[in-house]
Amino acid sequence: MANWEWQVFCKDTIEGAVVERCFGSNGDITYLDWLLSAWGWTVSVSLSGLVLALLVGSLIGVIRTLPASPGWVRLGNAWVELFRNVPLLVQIFLWYHVVPALVPPMKEVPPFLLVVFALGFFTSARIAEQVRAGVQALPKGQRYAGMAVGFTTAQTYRHVILPMAYRIIIPPLTSESMNIFKNSSVAFAVSIAELTQFAMQTGEETSRPIEMYLAVTGLYIVSALAVNRIMAFIEKRARVPGFVAAGGTGAGH
Repeated sequence: MANWEWQVFCKDTIEGAVVERCFGSNGDITYLDWLLSAWGWTVSVSLSGLVLALLVGSLIGVIRTLPASPGWVRLGNAWVELFRNVPLLVQIFLWYHVVPALVPPMKEVPPFLLVVFALGFFTSARIAEQVRAGVQALPKGQRYAGMAVGFTTAQTYRHVILPMAYRIIIPPLTSESMNIFKNSSVAFAVSIAELTQFAMQTGEETSRPIEMYLAVTGLYIVSALAVNRIMAFIEKRARVPGFVAAGGTGAGH
């Protein structure tokens, strides 16, 4: 049976002495302090990337459904194919090494934001697909109804189409929201002090990699389950009784 040493989290990161109550004071930092700080970075990167992905993905998804706008549709398709087909880790390195070389002002951008850009744009391509599918799942009569009351195309999307489309795509958005927490682990590649970076570094320092990786795994699971519960609550509150997407039957028609 493995010889666990969970007390390692109560040790000072400098001298290795056990600290009472496991939290450092007077400038001392324990591995538990470090772990919670790393979790904070993971949450920050993930939530920031998710906000960016939702904004950009919604815009691209809408562009791909614009009637009589083939140029915009091709542009949206190009965005999706570009960011969906390049591995996320490669995109991280492109933002960190290539983009600053091509655009010198980007050298002043913190690595945290570069990771957010990579994670957000990568996920935006997937969300754009979901938004497109959600919009196209709606009965065409909803678009015509908006036009009949005098709405512009933008107003029709804002007040009629998107509120319904988002309700349809909440389940796949839940998966993407959970995935973005897992995908944030690639931030270790540019030395962001998130959970994976913490586990790799402290595992070597303490020679207790099992405890470190198990703790990190647990926090990833907690984060993903928290997102799942939040999205399930939103889905329950946002559900439209009796609505069935195009192709079915129900009160939505």
